[in-house]
Amino acid sequence: MSSPDPAKIPLLTKVAYGFGSVAYGVKNNGFDYFFLIFYSQVMGVDAQLVGMALMIALMVDAVSDPLIGYFSDNTHSRWGRRHPYMYIAAIPVSVSYFFIWNPPESLVGNELFGYIVVMSVIVRTLITLYEIPSSALSAELTDHYDERTSMLSYRYFFGWTGGTLMATFALAYLLVPTDEIPSGMFNIEGYGRMGLVAASIIFLAIMVSAIGTHNRIPYLRKPPERSRMTLRRIYRELFETLSNRSFGALFLAALFGAIASGLAAGLGYYLNSFFWEFSTMQISYISLSVVLSAAIGFLISPIASKKLGKKKGAIIIGVIAFSTAPLPVVLRLLGIMPDNGHPWLFPIVLVTTILDVGLIITFQVLMSSMIADLVEDSEMQTQRRSEGVFFAAVTFTRKIVQGVGVVSATIVLSIAQFPTGVMPGEVPEASLFILGALYAPAVFTLWMVMIWCLSSYKIDRATHEENLRALGRAA
Repeated sequence: MSSPDPAKIPLLTKVAYGFGSVAYGVKNNGFDYFFLIFYSQVMGVDAQLVGMALMIALMVDAVSDPLIGYFSDNTHSRWGRRHPYMYIAAIPVSVSYFFIWNPPESLVGNELFGYIVVMSVIVRTLITLYEIPSSALSAELTDHYDERTSMLSYRYFFGWTGGTLMATFALAYLLVPTDEIPSGMFNIEGYGRMGLVAASIIFLAIMVSAIGTHNRIPYLRKPPERSRMTLRRIYRELFETLSNRSFGALFLAALFGAIASGLAAGLGYYLNSFFWEFSTMQISYISLSVVLSAAIGFLISPIASKKLGKKKGAIIIGVIAFSTAPLPVVLRLLGIMPDNGHPWLFPIVLVTTILDVGLIITFQVLMSSMIADLVEDSEMQTQRRSEGVFFAAVTFTRKIVQGVGVVSATIVLSIAQFPTGVMPGEVPEASLFILGALYAPAVFTLWMVMIWCLSSYKIDRATHEENLRALGRAA
């Protein structure tokens, strides 16, 4: 069966492919923004133990992620290499995610440590079982340089939008204050209901994406011939694949970027709730505004790919975005920002967030599209297509160092002597100053190192098209 025009992926296929990222967006949003505050502030687990639980889960990821990517690349089935994993993961990941937010009532405080470890491992492994094969489809559905960016713009739009709308819904309708609980962030029953809604959405997103791209299976790349797999061979091929020089640049960029993102996400609600003293409703508006940011990224990233190229576009946009992100905190420390409660404070932070996050999403789309272009470059060297391995390696890098970022957030809170179980307005000014003074320079430095690493990436439009011609797949 002949392959359709690689430069004309049907709109419905793009939408279905992109919608699948809602599952990862919902899961990621929950772990990045609610997990630490839920278990440390609400459930009473020591913050360092929460960070340790995540690090243990990440050690498991170190083994599972590359293996899932490798087996996905080498799977033989009538449903291709990717779709069996996508279908298999749907129910288990949804059920396990529900239980993350509904821990046993018999466990209190630090007794929950073991439960957090086990459930974190299960959820992260199962979402990886879906996410890596699903991500790898972007490099299989089309070889076209700009079409890959277009497809990934759908993926990031739905991923950010899905996670954002879930968080907004939770803040506005589930994590609500009661007569007994003045701050909705401490509403335990609200977290339980959030788990149920989020689990349902995760299941729906996975199934829509798997079914919506199912008809493309005949046109996807075939796996290599069956051969005997040994642990030695698996890891030899993994190292051969990941020795690609341009991959090294993306790997290091993803590493430093994810540490910064994990740190920023782990402290996000602390900054909004305590540093700026925004209300739960205002925080929900900030969360909802990311939908506008996702639309900005969706529109700009394909244009940047065509006009600037992926690497140049990512560097220019990245420098602007990541210089702006910590600016409001720096201005507050310098005494320039309006005081908390001032009518101009919230609009300033809101508009800055919308524009900045839009550029950050654009950067992420371009960087992911650069990962997809590694596939043909590596195939020239190894004679193997390794979409799953590349996306697994970068996904794992992001997960493990985002965990480091969350742990770093707990360290920042400890240095700032940030009290537990307090309400906004009750935190000492000295603790808030230290929080901002550590946060701003840390994330800025990490993001700039990420941009510097990205500059060593070597694949541009001409290189990619030459690789396609050499492989006999010129458009």
